[in-house]
Amino acid sequence: MDPKLGRMTLKEWVAIKSDSVQPMPRFRQELFRMMAVAADTLQHLGARVTSVDMGSQQLPDGQSLPIPPVILAELGNDPTKGTVCFYGHLDVQPADQGDGWLTDPYVLTEVDGKLYGRGATDNKGPVLAWINAVSAFRALEQDLPVNIKFIIEGMEEAGSVALEELVEKEKNRFFSGVDYIVISDNLWISQRKPAITYGTRGNSYFTVEVKCRDQDFHSGTFGGILHEPMADLVALLGSLVDSSGHILVPGIYDEVAPLTEEEINTYKAIHLDLEEYRNSSRVEKFLFDTKEEILMHLWRYPSLSIHGIEGAFDEPGAKTVIPGQVIGKFSIRLVPHMNVSVVEKQVTQHLEDVFSKRNSSNKMVVSMTLGLHPWIANINDTQYLAAKRAIRTVFGTEPDMIRDGSTIPIAKMFQEIVHKSVVLIPLGAVDDGEHSQNEKINRWNYIEGTKLFAAFFLEMAQLH
Repeated sequence: MDPKLGRMTLKEWVAIKSDSVQPMPRFRQELFRMMAVAADTLQHLGARVTSVDMGSQQLPDGQSLPIPPVILAELGNDPTKGTVCFYGHLDVQPADQGDGWLTDPYVLTEVDGKLYGRGATDNKGPVLAWINAVSAFRALEQDLPVNIKFIIEGMEEAGSVALEELVEKEKNRFFSGVDYIVISDNLWISQRKPAITYGTRGNSYFTVEVKCRDQDFHSGTFGGILHEPMADLVALLGSLVDSSGHILVPGIYDEVAPLTEEEINTYKAIHLDLEEYRNSSRVEKFLFDTKEEILMHLWRYPSLSIHGIEGAFDEPGAKTVIPGQVIGKFSIRLVPHMNVSVVEKQVTQHLEDVFSKRNSSNKMVVSMTLGLHPWIANINDTQYLAAKRAIRTVFGTEPDMIRDGSTIPIAKMFQEIVHKSVVLIPLGAVDDGEHSQNEKINRWNYIEGTKLFAAFFLEMAQLH
């Protein structure tokens, strides 16, 4: 592959402002343009491409916006070969140069071997790396070692609107011949050592509303004679987690998978420089002192984070207000074998118990607004072995076998609906800054990542 060719295309793709998060017609037009460009690129490779109309999305304010199409594409249907399906997304998080970007986020800019631009690592770079790996076989006039399918969407950053219904509908058609599914939508845990990801945490997002009345109160007129909603809410939020990060909801740890010796050894083998990790995070001290404890609490134990309070006075200045109603927001990252609906019951019961002890006359409502299951794979599956071998070939090293502390719902969705092995093969370094200002992918990661995917096809062919 000519790196210039790949870079030029990445530059073109980054230039498209395919922001799915801000619900505005101009961004939707850009998303449709992005999907059309990708479909065209795949057609030029010789793929059979279908752009599936996904209908439209009703927004809370009453407006309706079209959902960009999902691309289903296939290359080769040789029954003697294995079939690998690649999932990627071409929508991005919002980006504005005024928010602290050092360069225009929509102009791919190379500085010291780093390619800066929104979507460079999440997820346009990895999608193009896979396409470039396929086109390398085409350019050499070599047969593809495996049959390849693509499912590419444009709404991942907005929750993959309507994708699950499509996967369900296509499970006995488009996915029927698929043997393995590959996702490349996360990062290594180091700057130079490649990784394979075999698990992600789930997420249960909660709101807890405490209400006295619709309007706020003046603290001079009412302070001292009310059950104040804010005081109730602060007590409720303060009852959820202690200062060592331990979740105080009774029973929450009951279903957490027991720790095995084999698993502990996996953590020991991972390269993580704690000092460098702490410095790059700009944090004075973590809750734990060893690499193993840090990794376990990021990946295999649940965590609870408090995100904010709606309805509270948060402007500069001194306003003597008693909020009439407030909503606290928090979430729990779930791990195997925790169950979303069990967690919902445990959290609700705990908050009701704490609230009843306060004898408050206010009304409290607990809601779970999002429930996403954790995902874990079997690292002895064929494609994990193939990915390991491919990494050895290209990088000359064993990969870190990692989990991801965040949630990638699509992995669990494919595993549950399509019942096929899913592997996450990240290309980006730990400091790529996905979702952040100055997102980048290193030129080295982009080019070596393309080689890695090509090597992976060859290894899959051997193991199949």
